[in-house]
Amino acid sequence: MSEAAPAPDLLPSTARVAITYCTQCRWLMRAAWVAQELLQTFRTRLGEVALVPGSGGVFRVELDTGDGRDVVTLWDRAADGGFPEIPPLKKAIRDAVAPDLSLGHSEGAAARARDASS
Repeated sequence: MSEAAPAPDLLPSTARVAITYCTQCRWLMRAAWVAQELLQTFRTRLGEVALVPGSGGVFRVELDTGDGRDVVTLWDRAADGGFPEIPPLKKAIRDAVAPDLSLGHSEGAAARARDASS
């Protein structure tokens, strides 16, 4: 008797997200909230979400897809200003590591139209 293949979201992943935050600015809770949002959405499709203490007003989100490509900066407070919005951050990660994953309501009408045409 053969076993069924595990669901795609149960397969281990080597993708890694690093959230570097300023400890002087006390942005740990903001970084932890972003990490929680990503872990809740991507479950096992991310192998790791790391909180990296920094200083000097840093708040940066980087993605290493684990497939040998370069690490990609998804958000950098120094370049982008402010803090990342969660829906576009999730979309960028989804497009890189789990293109088959639906992000539900956060994708809006464009996602519903895409799903309807499939």
